[in-house]
Amino acid sequence: MLVLIGLGLFDEKDLSIRGIEEARSSDRVFIELYTSYWHGDLKKLEEMIGKKVEILERKDLEEECGRIIEMAKKQKVVILVQGDPLTQTTHAILLKEAMERGIETRVVHNASSVSAIGETGLHLQKFGRYVTIPFLEKTKGELPFSVYEIIRENRERGLHTLCLLDVIAEEEKYMRVSEALQILLMMEEERKEGVLRKDDKVVVCCKLGAPTPKIMYGTVEKILEISPQEIPALIIIPSDLHFTEKELLNFYSIENV
Repeated sequence: MLVLIGLGLFDEKDLSIRGIEEARSSDRVFIELYTSYWHGDLKKLEEMIGKKVEILERKDLEEECGRIIEMAKKQKVVILVQGDPLTQTTHAILLKEAMERGIETRVVHNASSVSAIGETGLHLQKFGRYVTIPFLEKTKGELPFSVYEIIRENRERGLHTLCLLDVIAEEEKYMRVSEALQILLMMEEERKEGVLRKDDKVVVCCKLGAPTPKIMYGTVEKILEISPQEIPALIIIPSDLHFTEKELLNFYSIENV
């Protein structure tokens, strides 16, 4: 059997009772930590489930996923995934590979950033396609205009855009909010299509799921001035706001701080 279990947003305390039970009854337990920053403690997690937890690298679930599939033919294999297990397509593909080989599968869902952004007050049904802002070293210095175009399309349709920030897990490198905003502003400087200017307001969320998350609503210029360093973080570029969205967002305003 192959079981995908969501870790939730912040640390090992977010693991559900169902997830703990599945992990305890497994033969092998793996965890992937390359998609975002996890504030949990691996030793405490192992104590909770009573099993050794092995860390997976990206290649283990992509190029070399066959090893996991073969293992699941004879054993109950659990993979702990940050957030919800099926937010990333990699895990959905792994699930499909197992099903095609007649391996029993199970998914234990959990909270992810895609659902947690509702804490901002923005209506989830008003979000369009989300994007990931990449490190420019990954794009060989080229600006990621495909990201810019998706944000523009969303805004034209009156939809908000969730911007995830890039991670280079093997180097423990996590993009900060200011770097992501600067990349967006550089693309605006070239295209000049009004997708994101310094006087536009954005929402920044840091450490969602933590006991004290940080949510800020203000102009790009003000956010750059504050330069939040907390990780993980994400940026939301809002489109037209409903009055109920405005009411809650005002609680997070930093314009008068």
